Amino acid sequence: MTQCKKWLARHKKQILIVSVALGVLFAGSMAAFAADGGLEVSLNGDRVDTLEILGMLTVLALFPSILIMCSCFTRIVIVLSFLKNALGLQQTPPNQVLVGIALFLSLFIMNPVITKINDEAYVPYKNEEITQEEFIEKASAPLKEFMLKNTKTDDLNAFVNLSKAERVEGASELPITTIIPAFVTSELKRAFTIGFLLYLPFLIIDMIVSSTLMSMGMIMLPPATISLPFKILLFVLVDGWSLLFKTLATSFNL
Repeated sequence: MTQCKKWLARHKKQILIVSVALGVLFAGSMAAFAADGGLEVSLNGDRVDTLEILGMLTVLALFPSILIMCSCFTRIVIVLSFLKNALGLQQTPPNQVLVGIALFLSLFIMNPVITKINDEAYVPYKNEEITQEEFIEKASAPLKEFMLKNTKTDDLNAFVNLSKAERVEGASELPITTIIPAFVTSELKRAFTIGFLLYLPFLIIDMIVSSTLMSMGMIMLPPATISLPFKILLFVLVDGWSLLFKTLATSFNL
């Protein structure tokens, strides 16, 4: 717990930057609409844009979903869930541990994206070198680039056709409402493919144990009870956690 607190304190700035960047993807459209003449109210003599306030409150409410949909979190947590089921473990490791691992791996993998947002958008905006509209544009560009690099062309074309949007010169000009569902679809496909490959060696162990028990006439003994220690032993001997994390980290295009 102490190490976790130290890590959070050390990376507090990076977490704040990626939170702001994810938020502006959805707040940007509302802010742009408000700039063209949205509703305004007076508060102690100052004019406050109600649409901007509503947009920020919506982003805060949807932030967990934004984090899941716009980062590599989805692929990682699904693969970890597949691994847990393939091993036949019920309560170990707990789901909170898997979610925590997926979250910190996501921050590690997306560190180049976070750094780019910090250098090109957050620092200039903090120094008042760019406007809010320019900050939104510069902060959202690296995230859209990350999602497009990890989105399959077929999935992106499918959602472009479904949205019946106007043709654009480059994929980066597509609206975020089209890019996100295409990105999530591609992530689900890749996660299920990795999960299937993870299942194969453990399935072979289950088949060998079941055949052995049946040949010995031990029909009443559950095969899962015997195969579980062998599956754990195999996973430990091949350094499974390290191999899995390396594979996940290198499977993303940055």
